[in-house]
Amino acid sequence: MNGDAGTTQITTPFDSAERDLEILVGFDGSDHSLSALHFAAVEAMSRNVGLTVVTAFTVPVMIYPNMASLPAKPEDEFRQEIAEKTLDAAREYLKEYPGKVSFATVQGDATGALVDLSTRAKLVVVGARGRGGFLGRILGSVASALPAHAHCPTIVVPSDYEPGQAEGVKRFTSSQSDSPVLAAIDGSDKSHLVLLAAAQQAEHRGAPLKVFAAMPLLGEWMYWYPEIHADEGSIEKRRAHLQQSIDEGLAWLRDDHHSLDITLEVTVGDPIALIEDKTRASALTVVGTRGRGAVRSALLGSISRGVLNHAEGPVMVVPTAADDDSREQ
Repeated sequence: MNGDAGTTQITTPFDSAERDLEILVGFDGSDHSLSALHFAAVEAMSRNVGLTVVTAFTVPVMIYPNMASLPAKPEDEFRQEIAEKTLDAAREYLKEYPGKVSFATVQGDATGALVDLSTRAKLVVVGARGRGGFLGRILGSVASALPAHAHCPTIVVPSDYEPGQAEGVKRFTSSQSDSPVLAAIDGSDKSHLVLLAAAQQAEHRGAPLKVFAAMPLLGEWMYWYPEIHADEGSIEKRRAHLQQSIDEGLAWLRDDHHSLDITLEVTVGDPIALIEDKTRASALTVVGTRGRGAVRSALLGSISRGVLNHAEGPVMVVPTAADDDSREQ
């Protein structure tokens, strides 16, 4: 609730009480998944909601030449036992976690399993890399594919994230920081959910919210259309106009989160490079799955994909295709 009597704060489609798994984290026993586990535990504790830790396992099709080659235990039982042992590491790490936590093994591909479970979650957290894949890849297969298909926001925790070193409950206690939550938008209607999710995250953390928009450079267009003339004055005029337009469009967010420190920055330059740079000093960077991009069939926009590949801080990807009834509340 906000401070005005009788006024209810706007919510996202992902806040439904029917989403019983609340915060979901994928865990495979790797260092990256341990970072994701810590991040998710801190998140769940700060929100006072449940935490669900999931390990997925697959059962390969086995061919045995004769009866003597049959294993003593069915392959699916054997694989599930391995998955349970993987979860034991998560149980050990969370043994002093004071919140509500549950553990589950799911048969199937890790990405597919998390996508299916995301219909019941308010948030999914994964590490940037897992045990599988190529060591040379910047982003693991799950972290690459999940944000594009998930039915709730996904947070990808970067490789250099350092879990808290404190002991006991303090390990999972969120500490206030001057680092802002960054909402990277493009001024389109799809920015609404990004702003709302980012504002909620800022309030959870007691952090300021910085709204950021990058106005692309005209250089590559001027190569193809040399008759276009854009001097520094006209570019700055357009940038100032865009900033004013976005600022006026933030009135609803300031009204709904009146105690939140909200600032706006509009900069001219390459959006991916600028947002990547901002991730370094942000507590969390929030982007949408899609924006103004021309390739409408793409599930994950080029900017979101580019930011995920090189981010130096945690990134939340919000499914902007979700039905947004919050405008009418």
